[in-house]
Amino acid sequence: MSAEQNLRRENRSLTVKLLLCVGGSALFGYALVPLYRVLCQVSGIGDQQTLRSAVQVRDLKRQGGADASRTITVEFMTSLPTVGNWQFRPAQESLQVHPGQLYEAKFIARNLTGHDTVAQAIPNIAPSQAAAWFHKTQCFCFSPQSFRKSEERELPVRFFVDRDLPGSIDRLTLSYTFYDLSTHVAAR
Repeated sequence: MSAEQNLRRENRSLTVKLLLCVGGSALFGYALVPLYRVLCQVSGIGDQQTLRSAVQVRDLKRQGGADASRTITVEFMTSLPTVGNWQFRPAQESLQVHPGQLYEAKFIARNLTGHDTVAQAIPNIAPSQAAAWFHKTQCFCFSPQSFRKSEERELPVRFFVDRDLPGSIDRLTLSYTFYDLSTHVAAR
């Protein structure tokens, strides 16, 4: 084997090693985000949902407690983009709340798809100008929900209405649209 052939073989070997290194680095970069999320969930440090909830509860305490002189009606509504695959409804139609006080409402979802699946709820607040004063500290809408075949589950949402909600607003509607992510992904 000549020196030139030996040099080409070594160059090819080096090129393959460098490509493997670049590919491995790219895969490691993509794996960091899910690994970080798992680490945050396990340790409780840096989890954005936990931090957001803690800040909202802290802000609630700073407001000085509930405004018992004022009552807001919060109505709960649900919708499904397709009929027959899910049952999804609020456990109660409405709740009388005092601004500045923490409340919990529950929604009930049942998987009728005939298989295990994952679903995600998308929230909406009406009137839309009141959304800035409606704060969820815990919500099933923050992440996708896994359901087994025919599973029914209560899904809680913890919230408070800011004391600074304009006085002209005495009624809010919290609505959720519940999407089956397996059919949404399959349609793409």
